[in-house]
Amino acid sequence: MIHLIRERATAEQVHEMLEVLQTYIKLAVDVRRNIVAGGGGMHADCEAALLEDGSQQADVWGADWIPKSRDVRFESLINIRPKQGNRKMAIEDVSLRQTIEQIVRERFNA
Repeated sequence: MIHLIRERATAEQVHEMLEVLQTYIKLAVDVRRNIVAGGGGMHADCEAALLEDGSQQADVWGADWIPKSRDVRFESLINIRPKQGNRKMAIEDVSLRQTIEQIVRERFNA
């Protein structure tokens, strides 16, 4: 189940988002609107939910949240964006990674 997280995620939302992959949650993060979509089987599922909600493609990046270790990972196929200077699955811009991590930690109360 994909949830759009605009505030802190509830324990129930986290539980539902973990149902797909069990140990981690695939996310798409809108860095302009500070919204996280999580819980799909693919980052693209979460990205689609944000785009449907009004996000702009250039603002949405893929990440993972690992609740047990409280880690954020920054690798996703949706991050391959040569026109935006990101040629790899991993987000290369340190500042962008920091912004994403801050948003994810705020939403997951970490």
